[in-house]
Amino acid sequence: MSNGSPFFVKSPTGTIGDLLAGCTSMLESEGVPDAEREAREILAAVLDVPRFWAAANSVANASPDVVRSVIRAAIFRGKGAPLAYAAGRAAFRHLTLEVDERVLIPRVETEVLVDRILERCGADTRVIADIGTGSGAIALSLAFERQFNRVYATDISLDALSVAAANAASLAKVLKSVVEFCHGSLLAPLSGVRLDAIVCNPPYVSFAELADLPADVRDWEPCIALLSASDGLAATRELVHSAPHSLRRGGLLALEVDTRRAGSVAEMISVDGRYDDVEVLLDLTGRERFVFARRS
Repeated sequence: MSNGSPFFVKSPTGTIGDLLAGCTSMLESEGVPDAEREAREILAAVLDVPRFWAAANSVANASPDVVRSVIRAAIFRGKGAPLAYAAGRAAFRHLTLEVDERVLIPRVETEVLVDRILERCGADTRVIADIGTGSGAIALSLAFERQFNRVYATDISLDALSVAAANAASLAKVLKSVVEFCHGSLLAPLSGVRLDAIVCNPPYVSFAELADLPADVRDWEPCIALLSASDGLAATRELVHSAPHSLRRGGLLALEVDTRRAGSVAEMISVDGRYDDVEVLLDLTGRERFVFARRS
């Protein structure tokens, strides 16, 4: 990476305003579009503050630790890393989660999935499972916002479980529910466990579609969490088939899906014969993003 700003190279001290200017210069030298906005985003993410905070506190001192963290993030961002990976954290609903290339970056669409689940979980929803937990975003949000007897979180990736467990540890004092992490594919680690609800944001991009993904997704986010065999529905199909063995009668299956395939997933669930009340729900942009159903 080029030196960008002498501020960073010669003096890892100064004010927040200096830091913002230096970060902007550094990003500009790497050809990052809208470098000033990106610099504000980096500072906000590193400091876990609102985006406007840096401008409102420009004369505040920037500690050496903060400066070093911002430098690292700017270098990473200049190499094309997504902002969340560059900063090492991502906001999700009411939580700030540590993230890196071992897990998908939590998306705002998935925040809506949590809303829809909580709307449909009554007092009889005591045990819930988040399948393919990644960073733990869904499981930890549910455990933070509602008291359940237990929230299970499974993942086939030990790397992802390590990230999720670290996030759980940092949030331990504020969680209302116990979260138990389990290693394995889909529901396999929960054999014999009776569940009131299953939530999953499965991999749903087909291998043929990988090249069409944006570079900051294709080149950085873990393929194991993005890609699914054949038509992109292999993982979804397997979960739809196996979920009735774990769900109690009336239990909820909640899926986030590719907006192009919501109808196919809804049909898949309907023809299975073991589900009722199949719903296709919209995200904040009005696209068909979620499919919910109840165990017959």
